[in-house]
Amino acid sequence: MNAWTVLLHPVAVDELNALPNDMRARFWRIVELVKVAGPVDVGMPHIRSLEGKLWEMRMQGKDGIARAIYFTASGRRVMVLHVFTKKTQKTPQAALMLAYRRKEELET
Repeated sequence: MNAWTVLLHPVAVDELNALPNDMRARFWRIVELVKVAGPVDVGMPHIRSLEGKLWEMRMQGKDGIARAIYFTASGRRVMVLHVFTKKTQKTPQAALMLAYRRKEELET
């Protein structure tokens, strides 16, 4: 079985680094699961489908909840587009639109 590669949009790196240590550690734990099993096989509670081709990694820590929005690309690649602290029940539309813009940027 070929391993998956997880890549981060350059701005998503800064967003990830802004998270508290425990949520960053959770993110990297989920990334390791994805690299071995693939995003579909990891599933809930770590991975969930959002809309269209966007998915989310779900992190929770003592300071709250964070999400990393990503899509899968050819060649068994996961492209992380946006990392943010979640403050509402539903994923904010602005976060989804930002992820779509960054996805288009990477695909051009």
